[in-house]
Formats: sequence, C-alpha cells, structure tokens
Amino acid sequence: MKTAITELFNIQHPIIQGGMHFVGFAELAAAVSNAGGLGIITGLTQRTPELLAKEIAKCHDMTDKPFGVNLTFLPSFTAPPYPEYIAAIREGGIKAVETAGRSPEQYMPALKAAGIKVIHKCTSVRHSLKAEQIGCDAVSVDGFECGGHPGEDDMPNMILLPRAAEELKIPFVASGGMADARSLVAALAMGAQGMNMGTRFIATKEAPVHDNVKQALVAASELDTRLIMRAIRNTERVLKNPAVDRLIEIEREKGARLKIEDIHDQVAGVYPKVMIDGDMNAGAWSCGMVVGLIHDIPTVKELIDRIMSEAEQLIRGRLTGFLDADTRKVA
Repeated sequence: MKTAITELFNIQHPIIQGGMHFVGFAELAAAVSNAGGLGIITGLTQRTPELLAKEIAKCHDMTDKPFGVNLTFLPSFTAPPYPEYIAAIREGGIKAVETAGRSPEQYMPALKAAGIKVIHKCTSVRHSLKAEQIGCDAVSVDGFECGGHPGEDDMPNMILLPRAAEELKIPFVASGGMADARSLVAALAMGAQGMNMGTRFIATKEAPVHDNVKQALVAASELDTRLIMRAIRNTERVLKNPAVDRLIEIEREKGARLKIEDIHDQVAGVYPKVMIDGDMNAGAWSCGMVVGLIHDIPTVKELIDRIMSEAEQLIRGRLTGFLDADTRKVA
C-alpha cells in the first residue's frame, strides 16, 4: 500500500509506532521497522543524549530499515538538553523524528538542516495548522480516544480526522483508537494517509515490557480507562487501577484547588515500576480506549501482516462489494 506517508518515510506500510515512555526501546522500534512500518525510539526515556546515541546504534544493529526517534518537548523549566539530543539523532543517521508536547518550532532549523522529516503530534486542527506553518512534514492527529494526553477539546477522531483533511496541505496519520485493519481503512476513508499505534504495540511479543502489562491490556475493556489531571489542564488518559482510583478521589476532594503536588505519588516515577517491574498498581500510566480491541499478544510482524491483509480484504471485498451490489441492482 502506497500513501504519502509511506513515500515520505520510505516505508512499506502506512503504520507508525508512536513514542511511548519506557516502551519505545530499540527492540520494539526495530521489530516494527522490520515488519514494514516506522518504528520509533522514545528519546527522553534515555536519560542522556549519550544513552540515546547507544540506543540508536543498537537499533541499527537490529534493522536496516528506516526508524525514527520521538522527542517530547517539555516546559522550559524542566527542559532536557534538546540540542544535544538532536545532535545524537543527527549523528545516528536518523531521518524521521516524531515530536510531541510543546511546539518544536525553535528546534526546526536544526532538524531540517540535518535532513530530518518531522511529524508532530497534535490534538486539534489549529495545532496541526501551526505545525504545518512552522515546516513540519506531517502531523499525527490524536483524537480524544488516545492514551496519554488527548488535549482539552475532547474531539473524537470521527470529527477530528475529516476536519484535518479539510484544512491541511501536509499529510497526516490518525492516532487514538487505532488497533487493526478496520482502524486503518476508516482512517484512510477520513483523509488520513496512515495510522499511528501506541497502546496496541505494547501488547506484542517484542515489546520490552513486563508480561503483567501485556496481560492487563488483553484483560481490560474499553470501559477501563480514566481521564486524570483535568483540573490542571494536563489531561491524561490512563488505565484504571487502585492508584488511579485514589488519584481521582484526591481530585474530587481538591476540585479547582488541585495542584500537581497533591497527586505526586500517583504520577511520579511510575513508568519503570509498571513497565519494567510489572507493578500494575504503581500509579497512573497512559493507555488508550483502544485497549478494548486488544485480544491477543502477537509478534509485531504477525500484527502488521494481519492488519495489511485484512485491510485489503475490507477495501477490495466489503467496500467495493457494496458498489458491485448496487451496480447489479441497477442493472
């Protein structure tokens, strides 16, 4: 399948593995790229630019296919040394960067000078247009269904994707609620040029996380995510657990007076405890509503091959079948 996204990133299938904290290591990124998608190493999971350089080198040893790096831009008072991270990305021969969080505008000259294609994660049309304006090559449009931070507009992809298609000149992929062939075909129908999957890739054999995490995803339903930190306008969708229940109770008690310090124990330093140690009750960790569509733990190649095979069946069989049936009826 060829789309503007496969051409832009020189990949076989229009499927991107989004950056995920303490998930996006070389093992997963290489597996996705080897299967024809675009694997992504999560840059800031690596505590220093030097460690990121080593992770990039490790991934090169595992695949000869294109892969990218995620850089999440944090508020300035907590900013990591981004120029050094970008240098590690450039020197590692990376040609695709997924940016997230704050606008990457001040770092675009350095990224573009290195010949790097930039795809920025956006939760609204206005942010997508800004990304286009500052020179991003593509955007990942995140609907309200997504795990992590869905923005504050509460806009689901059935509306957001067609609106993005109406406004954008650069290509975009759909993110949030993406799990299978149905997701991909629907995204293409609404104007996207591919899809970005996060939560779904955690439940694969190559994902370098504790098996407890994968089993929790298979066991959960679409009703098992919660939105937290709305009062401080840092809304995050997470998987329900006892720690999240306690966090939500604190939010109810504090109301508009809530401060990040009030929920520190439920959100700080959680990812290593969950993803590495398998402590499913350690705190709040990002998970999309798409968890309701996760029923198995295949290899990455099995998952991507299944998606592409079933997508072709949907397009050639089910969808054109409706038109063929209509033609027969008219005749």
